[in-house]
Amino acid sequence: MSAGPEVSLGPGAAVLAVDVGGTDTKSALVDGSGVVREVLRRPTPRDAGRTGERVVDEAAAVAAELAARHPDVTPRALGLVVPGIVDDERGVGVWSENLGWRDAPFAEAASARLGLPVSLGHDVAAAGWAEYRLGAAAGYRDALVVTLGTGIAAAVLLDGRPYRGGGLAGEIGHARVADGPDCVCGGRGCLEAVASAAAIARRYTDASGIQVPGARDVLAAMEDGDAVARAVWDEALDALALGLSHVVALLAPQAIVLGGGLSHAGDTLLAPLAERLGALLTFHRRPALVPARLGGDAGVLGAALRARDVAPSAGGGA
Repeated sequence: MSAGPEVSLGPGAAVLAVDVGGTDTKSALVDGSGVVREVLRRPTPRDAGRTGERVVDEAAAVAAELAARHPDVTPRALGLVVPGIVDDERGVGVWSENLGWRDAPFAEAASARLGLPVSLGHDVAAAGWAEYRLGAAAGYRDALVVTLGTGIAAAVLLDGRPYRGGGLAGEIGHARVADGPDCVCGGRGCLEAVASAAAIARRYTDASGIQVPGARDVLAAMEDGDAVARAVWDEALDALALGLSHVVALLAPQAIVLGGGLSHAGDTLLAPLAERLGALLTFHRRPALVPARLGGDAGVLGAALRARDVAPSAGGGA
């Protein structure tokens, strides 16, 4: 349990927001003034083929817990964002490799349980919308918000609007950038298999024989002069630059916002990545590379914004 982020959504409907992650689920209650009253973090439920149902159970339990502690706030809608392939229009979680659901009717099931309108969305797309409305992408009409974490995905914002491509846009983590290794999606040499935080840790462990829990440990080893760690990090940066150069050639974004756990590397990531990306571009628009501003709260804030779009008193939409 924690207090909410200092960012305010501004006046509007009071809403619930749930951001389902691969490890943790973050939930929040936002009041009518736009203040996040409280944030709850729980382990994401996993139950073989019933994980989708357990996610809805968790949303209902969180709603009851927050209602008991904040009786003065009556939410008018729920924003629920999940990983994987998501069909926003049907409210269906089409597929999640990591959490093990397929064609899960989240919006319908959650609405029936809570008695509220529900907006279902993709977690990275929601985080990107929050960065556009409230964070580092504000002021840009065309932007890419890239999450570098356990996986790699992007929110695409064109002319001030999210572009979802039927739920399939932004999956840059599964674009091929190298000859290997194999990727969980069934492809080979995907960006996510080379440059995600999980891949960096895994590839260092394989190359060095030293077990490390995360990319942060690889960076620490690199700073201590570990040549294997340096090689793994350089290969990740090369892959990221190549993947982003393709996006720049196609979409010409004004800015690329980098979030997720790997972005915490700061200038150790941003400076060499900008140099590598610049070397790959010629006549192309050169986007600003900027760190995300909302951190781990971006997804739940994006879920809250989605909830306001479907709340009875809400207007406009993302």
